[in-house]
Amino acid sequence: MTQPDQTITPPSTISDETLRRFLGYHMKRAFNVVQADLTATLKPFDLRMLTYTALVLICDNAGLSQAQLAAAMDIERPNLVVIIDELERRELINRTRVPTDRRTYALIPTLAGRRLCDQAVAAVEAHEAKLFAGLDDEMRAAMVAILSKVRGT
Repeated sequence: MTQPDQTITPPSTISDETLRRFLGYHMKRAFNVVQADLTATLKPFDLRMLTYTALVLICDNAGLSQAQLAAAMDIERPNLVVIIDELERRELINRTRVPTDRRTYALIPTLAGRRLCDQAVAAVEAHEAKLFAGLDDEMRAAMVAILSKVRGT
């Protein structure tokens, strides 16, 4: 506790030495770099990380249901509705009723959706190539293996 007559001077540099002991801290700091660059990469396509992820999953798995997409993205179904509505409003996907279950919609990419997806994926590939240029194939494989283990997959 400081005395009332003491003047506090902020440090000239901030130490994060304690935090650097934690892998999660390094993962979060690295993710912040990736996320910032990915956000800039997707901006020209008017996509956010979540809308991009949803569009790619729909293009790669045409006909999947909203419940399947929510599970794949690990988000609550009500939160997915906003994403689906945006993609549909932009005419990148269509929702089609499943004939065998009228409560379920199949998500189908439109031609415009597939084209935008292809362009965005190419841009994200370039984003990753730039960010991870210092990693060789072995290092990349090790990172994927480690992160998969952390995720439990």
